[in-house]
Amino acid sequence: MTQWILILITITMANLPWMFDNFLFIKKFPSQKKPFFWALFEVVILYFVNGSIALLTELKVIGHIQTQAWEFYVVTFFLFIVFSFPGFIFKKLWK
Repeated sequence: MTQWILILITITMANLPWMFDNFLFIKKFPSQKKPFFWALFEVVILYFVNGSIALLTELKVIGHIQTQAWEFYVVTFFLFIVFSFPGFIFKKLWK
């Protein structure tokens, strides 16, 4: 059950930058659309936030955090990018 909750949180967090014109929920660009670079930067920030949530969940459920090599983080980052693809399509390409 915990894995499904984490996957739903990940999909939601990956699509948040594309759904709102605010940068990290702060009204920074009045009456403008958020630039593409800021949305990508927000995706990276939310990846790290999501990773910290996953690490804290792993610590609470298992009791310790498994050590991972750099390959794990690269694969999870690109999986996060794939999860954000529906929001990108909806916001940028579907007009």
